[in-house]
Amino acid sequence: MWAMSAAGYRRLGAAGSAAAAAGGWAAGTLPARDPWGIWVPHEAAVTAAAAVLAYAGLTLLVVAWWGYGRTAASVRETLVTLGWWAAPLLLAPPLYSADVYSYIAQGAMVLEGHDVYRAGPSVLDPDGLGGDAAASVGGHWTDTPAPYGPVFLVLARAVTWATGGTIVPAVLGMRLVAVAALVLIVWALRRLARSCGTGEGGALWLGALNPLLLTHVVGGMHNDGLMIALMLAGGVLALRGRWIAGAALVGLAMMVKSPAALALPFIGVMAARAATGRRGLPRRVATGLLGPGLVAGAVAAGATLLAGTGFGWLRTQSVAGSIHTALSATSDLGLALGEALRLFLGTDPEPVKAAVQSLGLVAALTVIACLAWRAAQNRLDPVHALGLALLVLVALSPMVQPWYLLWGMTVIAATAPGARTGRVLAVLSAALVYETAPSGHTPAYGFALAGVACVVGAVLVRRDTGPPDGTRVPGPRRAERDPSRTRT
Repeated sequence: MWAMSAAGYRRLGAAGSAAAAAGGWAAGTLPARDPWGIWVPHEAAVTAAAAVLAYAGLTLLVVAWWGYGRTAASVRETLVTLGWWAAPLLLAPPLYSADVYSYIAQGAMVLEGHDVYRAGPSVLDPDGLGGDAAASVGGHWTDTPAPYGPVFLVLARAVTWATGGTIVPAVLGMRLVAVAALVLIVWALRRLARSCGTGEGGALWLGALNPLLLTHVVGGMHNDGLMIALMLAGGVLALRGRWIAGAALVGLAMMVKSPAALALPFIGVMAARAATGRRGLPRRVATGLLGPGLVAGAVAAGATLLAGTGFGWLRTQSVAGSIHTALSATSDLGLALGEALRLFLGTDPEPVKAAVQSLGLVAALTVIACLAWRAAQNRLDPVHALGLALLVLVALSPMVQPWYLLWGMTVIAATAPGARTGRVLAVLSAALVYETAPSGHTPAYGFALAGVACVVGAVLVRRDTGPPDGTRVPGPRRAERDPSRTRT
């Protein structure tokens, strides 16, 4: 079998990352206006060639990541490799998404006193602060209120203020936030892996070195990276018995994006376990059920009051669900049923779609409650249960984007990168990087490429002989603890 050393895969991945970044200068998610004249559109032939270069570079990065996971690289080598692969993306224009322009525009709205929870970036003066960013926002989001919490809006406001809203420095400022999130993810993954009895190398390979994370957190600057980082750090503190501080960090993560709230019941399980033997059953139950929620709620309220953006985020959490994405199984099913009923009965398909989406969320919450109950009964590791719960939420959500997989994958990376769930996530990661084009669009051929990558990845995993315990995927070589069994 063809293989290289860890250093060889490191160089191959760095070349792929550099090619993807270079292609992005012409085929990336370029702004509508750049007063500096750096990130500007090119003629069609150049753009097409750059897109091919970017896809070729992405493929090299995926191949290098897959191969690197089969080496016996040390943690230090993996951290060096992460630096090599992330570095070419640092100065590139936005890749795979236009969301960063929304972030900058919303920061400008906060600076100018607009209510970001009632209006979209279109309220900004085209020639004023944030006007260039607002002009670059994707069509769906121009008039959409912000679904993000005040902690993230304060960061966006600070970046916009520091850069005057000028596109290039503002984007690079948001990339610094994304890189800081990546550093915190690495820190948390290493400590969670130690606490959960898994290898740090496997956790970093699946949860940080992953091309899906590099392209969408570093390249695309999605604030999901910051949400994940704060949530994982909260888990680290909770496992160390500091559940109040852990719940506080989860509260901050919620004020970036609300799905982080799903960590609270599992933080509660950790808190209840820490209280075993020191308190009576009623107090342990109260600590587990109420404590983390009260702490996170207090942090959320305090952050909202300090930010001065108001509590409008409570009513804007569903705005994303109004936009159909092909990766949402419940939205696809609801739309298909609605259209079928429209053909036969002439009914409006939207209520049918909304009903199926609601049923999907109810099913997700039911499964999540079962996972939390199993963790409370010591039948499932609470960290691993959190990862599964996040994956269930994504699978049954009314809106799903490729990078949403990162929510649960980073947690699973710390608990079972080489188990069956880790293998599935590795294959999905290698496939979903192709779903979105460097320009931020989702072309039909992106789904075709993702399908091919998924099939190839599945075949490679099935052919992986590995050691007799069967826990190895590309990544960890050592056997790992069964995450379905509680820690002792």
